[in-house]
Amino acid sequence: MTQIIVLPHVELCPEGAVIEAEPGKSICENLLANDIELDHACEMSCACTTCHVIVREGFNSLEPAEDAEEDLLDKAWGLEPNSRLGCQAIVGGTPLTVEIPKYSINMAKEGHRK
Repeated sequence: MTQIIVLPHVELCPEGAVIEAEPGKSICENLLANDIELDHACEMSCACTTCHVIVREGFNSLEPAEDAEEDLLDKAWGLEPNSRLGCQAIVGGTPLTVEIPKYSINMAKEGHRK
């Protein structure tokens, strides 16, 4: 198991968390398995940016993002050089520290779709 430190997020994880993550699964899958309800509006199919996370530590241990992920990340709120889509970033053996941005662009959740 690999440790993921989740920095505090006012709604999803107010106290922050330290979880034991399963290598070979995505950051998103691991957070969900540990009751941290990271948005994933496209059901983890790399079609939105709602699972955007910022990898504060351990970023270079992740496999590089593929083109589809890079294209979507350009649309993410609060994009940083160490941003990843949680559904695409696969946990390896290196501990990670992740931050869930304060906002996400989720048109369904925000009521912009009818």
